Amino acid sequence: MATRRQADRLSRSGWLASAGCPCRSRSVSMPAHQTPTGVVLTPERRLALLQWAVKVSGVVIEDDYDSEFRFCAGRSDRAGDPFNVPPTFASTYRDGGAVGYGRWGNPSWTAFETALGALEGGAALAFASGQSAIAAVLETLPMGAEVVFPADAYLGTRQFLADVATRGRFVCRGIDATNTAEAISALKSADLLWLESPTNPMLGVVDLAPVLGAANSNGVLSVVDNTFATPLLQKPLDLGATAVIHSASKFIGGHSDLLLGCIVTRDEDLRQRLHSRRTLHGGIPGTMEAYLALRGLRTLALRLRQGQASAQRLAERLADHRLVTRVRYPGLVTDQWHVRASKQMSGFGALISFEVADADTADRLVDGLRLIVGGTSLGGVESTIDRRNRWPGEENVPAGLLRLSVGIEDCDDLWNDLKSALQ
Repeated sequence: MATRRQADRLSRSGWLASAGCPCRSRSVSMPAHQTPTGVVLTPERRLALLQWAVKVSGVVIEDDYDSEFRFCAGRSDRAGDPFNVPPTFASTYRDGGAVGYGRWGNPSWTAFETALGALEGGAALAFASGQSAIAAVLETLPMGAEVVFPADAYLGTRQFLADVATRGRFVCRGIDATNTAEAISALKSADLLWLESPTNPMLGVVDLAPVLGAANSNGVLSVVDNTFATPLLQKPLDLGATAVIHSASKFIGGHSDLLLGCIVTRDEDLRQRLHSRRTLHGGIPGTMEAYLALRGLRTLALRLRQGQASAQRLAERLADHRLVTRVRYPGLVTDQWHVRASKQMSGFGALISFEVADADTADRLVDGLRLIVGGTSLGGVESTIDRRNRWPGEENVPAGLLRLSVGIEDCDDLWNDLKSALQ
């Protein structure tokens, strides 16, 4: 059972505003230890709420909150039940239960959503892919809405916005979101602010607290793609975001074997609208995909710890290599965004972007690798590398930039592979 010390820590962290907890408010700006009516909770009430949340979600908190969660959310607490909710392959259910048809819900989705929601601090909804989740959020906006987004955002996000803008659905405006003054100024006529931090693939860091605070003050909805940081390194909902997006295909799933997206929010009205959209538009997750994503989530802390530790060492070694012209990694003290990331994040992540002379040099490097795999995705147990400029729509990325997703392999083995390819 949770202790008072744990309750105080969880209250300060915002965890008590997690999915299913009765203190969750529709307002994204509600302090974590206030009720929806604004009454400050006593320590006794916070402790009671924590104990309730642990009971219903299955989350077990270690004695020191600064250590990782043991990822138990989404499990049954009934005697004799399996440790993990098994995949439920069903299109139709008997009358009288909570679910009647397979498009409306599935126990495998619910288990995954419960776990991710507990970690991110909100109520989660899973979708067929990260792109499906992106589309679902944006399609809740009215015709003619203005969307402000990072000009160097994830290519799939930019392609979706370009498509709808061409058809007159939205007005879309790209900005340098790492420029705080520019981001805040862009909110004056915006309906929705879309952010990534760190950005893909330039690894820029947005100063989330003031930008999201300004969005709230101006009545602008805000969405943060937290795929790169994961909820272990950054919690945008605690900083004021309306919603958080994940491509669970990446670090959360962690094994390069599924497509899945997720949206997490504390706004109950938005969650209901997204749920209706998912049901009506059919962007539902697969049963096996949800099961695999939850299994991956159980080991996220271990995988991310290894990948991040190796990324730090590799970034430092790459920065000293004569053929590398620039390394982008917020964990380097020389990185442009190091100070900002140090204040905002609890770690610097497992992604590095580094530059060599030109595209030909980068392509030869990738061809010379034996352990690191050339491929466009990221966040798996295997290290992958991609020259982003080769893709249509990424022309503004430096031609010699390589995005390296660091997996769980031995760091020295990875460095030897890079060093050999850099000859």
